[in-house]
Amino acid sequence: MLYKIVGLWSIFTLISLLQITAQPVVYKNSKSLLQIGGYLELYTDKADTLTIASAPMQPFRISKQDVPNLQITPYTQWARFSINNQSKSEKLLLEVEYPIIDDITLYELKPDGTIKQSRLGEFTAYKNRGYDHQNYQFPLRLLPGETRQFYLKVKAGEQLQLPIYLGTPESVYEKNNKRELIFGIYVGVILAMAFYNLFIFISTRDNSYLIYVSYIICVGLTQVTLQGYSFRFLYPNYPWLAMHATVLVPIFNGITALTFIQKFLSTRVNYLLGHRLMNAVNILYLLCLIPTFLNMYTFAQIFVQLDAFLASTMAFVVAWRISLKGVRDARYFLLAWSVFLSSVFIFVLRNFNVLPYNNFTYYALQIGSGIEVLLLSFALAHKINVFKAEKEASQQMALAISQENERLVREQNIILESKVKDRTEDLQATNLELNNALTNLKDAQTRLVEKEKMASLGQLTAGIAHEINNPINFVTSNIKPLKLDIADLRELLNRYDELPESTDMSRSLAEIAAFKKEIDIDYIHEEISSLIKGIEDGATRTAEIVKGLRTFSRLDESEVKSIDIHEGLDSTLVLLRNAIPPYVNIVKDYAELPKIECYAGKINQVFMNIFSNALNAIKSKKEHHDEFISIKTKQENSFIVITIKDTGIGMSEAVREKIFDPFFTTKDVGEGTGLGLSIVFSIIEKHKGRIIVHSAPGEGAEFIIYLPLNIANHLS
Repeated sequence: MLYKIVGLWSIFTLISLLQITAQPVVYKNSKSLLQIGGYLELYTDKADTLTIASAPMQPFRISKQDVPNLQITPYTQWARFSINNQSKSEKLLLEVEYPIIDDITLYELKPDGTIKQSRLGEFTAYKNRGYDHQNYQFPLRLLPGETRQFYLKVKAGEQLQLPIYLGTPESVYEKNNKRELIFGIYVGVILAMAFYNLFIFISTRDNSYLIYVSYIICVGLTQVTLQGYSFRFLYPNYPWLAMHATVLVPIFNGITALTFIQKFLSTRVNYLLGHRLMNAVNILYLLCLIPTFLNMYTFAQIFVQLDAFLASTMAFVVAWRISLKGVRDARYFLLAWSVFLSSVFIFVLRNFNVLPYNNFTYYALQIGSGIEVLLLSFALAHKINVFKAEKEASQQMALAISQENERLVREQNIILESKVKDRTEDLQATNLELNNALTNLKDAQTRLVEKEKMASLGQLTAGIAHEINNPINFVTSNIKPLKLDIADLRELLNRYDELPESTDMSRSLAEIAAFKKEIDIDYIHEEISSLIKGIEDGATRTAEIVKGLRTFSRLDESEVKSIDIHEGLDSTLVLLRNAIPPYVNIVKDYAELPKIECYAGKINQVFMNIFSNALNAIKSKKEHHDEFISIKTKQENSFIVITIKDTGIGMSEAVREKIFDPFFTTKDVGEGTGLGLSIVFSIIEKHKGRIIVHSAPGEGAEFIIYLPLNIANHLS
């Protein structure tokens, strides 16, 4: 019995709900503009499967709000209403003043049973709307006295409200013109403050102003996005950006706001904990990008709004804590932030239907953010005045200190003058002693340099003597056998000369033939050719040594001249040939190089010192295997590069750093002056070049010399 009663009551209730319908919207005055939210019947399609054919059978509920607030929901919302045209105008316009709806479709049930469908929204490009306005406008044609029923299907990922207006196109346009005029004033204020603070940044180079300009732009862009102007003017062909801008713009708005607050209030210094908490909230803002790009749009909206609430509260608390320390900037910020939070509070109360949807609540956020921008700009301007006053005070203090210092200096000068006079005599005596010591030092340095030159000359002379002695000995040893061969030829010629006087020609010829056989005339011819060839080689070798010596020394060339650097390398190797052991190979890799301008004799002295050190390093090894000295040349821009590498014992990092120091040597006492590489460095420095050394123990050494092609250009 109880089940029957419950069943009958359920049926009765369902029938009652289906019979309760909202009254039609009666439009009478053609000059009026009606807000019809209270006439709507609403239904939530949680399965997202409802069609216009099955919509009339659903249990719609009557809206009791002038602007229905459907909150943030992933579901599709339906609204049903009827319009009775009692005016004289046939052309009406239905406008949904909420431009951030993603998908909105109006179904019009015509008298002939057909359904007219008009679909709009941010899911498609702006140009597909057929009219030029960010609000959703649906033109209607109803005869006077005619009544029609309409269904509205909407879906949005953000806060969804339905401020719907009905009127003639003229009345709707009049309302929108007023809205756009007020919004234009707001945008003008935002741009003026942005350019004003940008100008101050250019003048002061204070990053606070640049960050504040970014914040102002984000604040203005937030309002532009909420009013639909961004999709209309900034990115009309990018629906994805239009649908996600209500998440992306608040993210950047929150980040720039917190960054500006940190900079403006100096939170790192005044309140470190608050500074770190703001950094954490900035990270939360960045995390909101993850659900946004994963198309978890509803979750992203909720996440952003929670972050915005947390950031607003955090900013207020941090500013309040800093103001308690007597920081005046924090008080200015609290005033501006309080105005802004008040406007946000009004905006939120409107979204939750605590406050009505009217002009005051509509413009509250614009007014609040505009006043906040102005107040913070004034606060930053005040900051400039504070810095200016502090600078003037510091300058005055510096002036007073300077005057006091001048007085003290004058008093001290009187005392110092007497002391200076006494010290001058002592310094003159000391200076004389130092001049004598400097003269002695220069003399000692000159003697050491001359000693180094004499040591190099002695080594060079010994090498030249040995080199010239070899071909001379070769010539000398060939002279004696050549004399003997010539004596045999003279004897043979004499016998031929005696033939006319001989009485027995046959016998004489036989004796000559026997003599030729005795002296082996064929061998004499070959030996004479060989001996002359040897003498010729010795003479050529001697001339080569002399030429190398002349090329190396260039004693008559004290001016800059153009030379072939390869000739200098080869002439130095010629003079060192006697010092090169048989187990050391000379490897040459010469590139095609132009002639360079330099002091030729000094450059050859560089090569001589480096080659001598390389040979000494190789000879110092206990065992020798495949030893070599490689010489490589190339051109790099306006420099030529000579690389000399050996397989010697190498050197440590500590030794490598000191090799160019005067008097530094690793040789035993009496074996070296330590001036060789110091002279090398000074010669290369004189040529405006540079030298680089790479070495490690057991890995040999590599000297890389850079010499300019034209020393005159580098000297200038």
